[in-house]
Order: sequence, then C-alpha cells, then structure tokens
Amino acid sequence: MEQEKIDRINELTRKAKTEGLTPEELEERALLRREYVQAVLGNLESQLEHTVIVDENGNRRKLKKREG
Repeated sequence: MEQEKIDRINELTRKAKTEGLTPEELEERALLRREYVQAVLGNLESQLEHTVIVDENGNRRKLKKREG
C-alpha cells in the first residue's frame, strides 16, 4: 500500500477525533482501511508461505494451510 494512502487514513482518523467526518469521508476511510487490511493479510500470507518448521531431527517442512 502506498504511503500516501496510509497518510490519508491517519489524517481522516485525526479529523474524526477532533471535528468529525462527513459521510463521504467515512466511506473513504472505510475503503482505505479495508485496502490496508487486505495488504497486511496478503503480506502475512506470503511470509507464511515461505516459512519452514524444523523438528528435533532436523527435518524441514513447509507450513500447510488449515482447512476450515
């Protein structure tokens, strides 16, 4: 996610605390937050895909996605 979008989320959050937001700003903040969460989850999933577990015998295995 671009730094400008993160800065905008922070700007809208500060404004919400001080003077409140218009309905358009509330919607913009919600969309930006959703995009931010998706970016964080995508980065986490990518990192976990490249993670391996090493057991006491030195065997390496990749993490598997849980069902459900």
